[in-house]
Amino acid sequence: MDMLWSGWGDPAKAAPLPDSVTGLLRDLLGVKPRDTAPHTLDEISLAEPPPAPVLHALADAVGDAAHVRTDAETRIRHTRGKSTPDLLRIRAGDARDAPAAVVLPSTHDEVLAVLGVCAEHGLAVVPFGGGTSVVGGLAPERSAFVALDLRRMNALLGIDPVSRTATLQPGLRAPDAEALLAEYGFTLGHFPQSYEWATIGGFAAARSSGQASAGYGRFDEMVLGLTVATPEGTLDTGRAPRSAAGPDLRQLILGSEGAFGVITSVTVRIRPVPRTRVYEGWRFASFEEGATALRRLAQDGPRPTVLRLSDETETFIGLAQPDAIGSAEAPAVTGCTAIAGYEGTEEETARRREEAAAVLRAAGGTYLGAEPGERWAHGRYSAPYLRDALLDAGAFAETLETATFWSRVPELYAAVRTALTDTLTAAGTPPLVMCHISHVYENGASLYFTVVSAQGEDPVAHWAPAKEAACEAVLNAGGTISHHHGVGTDHRDGYLREAGPLGIEALLAVKRRLDPDGVLNPGILLPLD
Repeated sequence: MDMLWSGWGDPAKAAPLPDSVTGLLRDLLGVKPRDTAPHTLDEISLAEPPPAPVLHALADAVGDAAHVRTDAETRIRHTRGKSTPDLLRIRAGDARDAPAAVVLPSTHDEVLAVLGVCAEHGLAVVPFGGGTSVVGGLAPERSAFVALDLRRMNALLGIDPVSRTATLQPGLRAPDAEALLAEYGFTLGHFPQSYEWATIGGFAAARSSGQASAGYGRFDEMVLGLTVATPEGTLDTGRAPRSAAGPDLRQLILGSEGAFGVITSVTVRIRPVPRTRVYEGWRFASFEEGATALRRLAQDGPRPTVLRLSDETETFIGLAQPDAIGSAEAPAVTGCTAIAGYEGTEEETARRREEAAAVLRAAGGTYLGAEPGERWAHGRYSAPYLRDALLDAGAFAETLETATFWSRVPELYAAVRTALTDTLTAAGTPPLVMCHISHVYENGASLYFTVVSAQGEDPVAHWAPAKEAACEAVLNAGGTISHHHGVGTDHRDGYLREAGPLGIEALLAVKRRLDPDGVLNPGILLPLD
């Protein structure tokens, strides 16, 4: 099944907002329905595909013309990603960033062949997994490009139960990867909000972080080896779990977003499927109090598998449990809601829950029972569908995230909220700004912000100054420009500041060696050379 071209996920799961929510948006934020209906697929015009000789060469590279597609629907479905500006532009009929063709290889050698054809004919190449990028990672700064759809590379290549490793192809979607591993009694334990649609290759290319990262770690921590196709040949990285044999080339590819090569296989650490999963809710009087409690668990343990904290606004609105918003069952909770989840054997889970509960109570937490946790687990992938419903109702809804050290969390939290609120209020669309701590570490945490406002006359232009102000606030307050969404084009300028001129020059030198013709995702992550 393909994802909804003008929104998120499975069209059958899309649902309008309840009347109570649309009324609240109208009264609180001045949200009004849009006057114009979204374009339909057949109303969107596209540029001409590549000439026949190029298409023939691409077909030879992948063995069959059926795996080179130039029809309008396929090209539109591979246009940009799933950020709010991406969706607003495609709904308005803007497909200027559509690929000239979509190519579907099935092997590493076919990927190499496609890269050779594209280098010869001056076509850029954008690796395409689930299409879930929200930072402009699928819209290169070159008008003529092909989307390299990796869906046919979707196999479990091998599993080593003794070492607890598995080798997966990049186009394997996360649910399919979990199903294949479960047949052997294993799991990746990687469950980001994009889980239902994102792919293994995308997780590695963007340094994804899942909602159970407190227990399983980030995806880049799971990766033990990578095979990468580049225009200059094959790069193999990782032959042992740890090594002192020079700099780790895996780290060069992880987070590179297709700018250095196309990931064609990923070897990952796997773990036994947990026998039990328990999720529960806690209440704290303030975000500061809750953050202190999370820090104590992250630093001194016992660390739950899932650990997250919604601020007062997100708790009040109910976004911690998005599938309940607007329903009669929506919880009326004040203060801040924390979710703690535990996975493992029954004995291990019971012990960690008891020990963590003592820490949370000592830090001021009030136990809310299992219901908030179970409701969160049930609706953990619902937020993107809610975003679509908000857009349909005329609201603007977008997210951004960052991370910093624990000592800087209060400053970063305040700075980003202020930047968003002041910028959007000055534009005549005062926002609702919500935040949660989504991932915790011994030394710091990530902050995930959700912004809702009226759309304004030009929704994309309306958001741009607010996003710029928020990014500036992040950098000035000591945060990273991206914790897990990646860089793309949206965060590239911020990344340039983080890495510094010498660091960027070093990366550009790597790109020149691996991609001398500059065909790999040009303008993504790094400036055009």
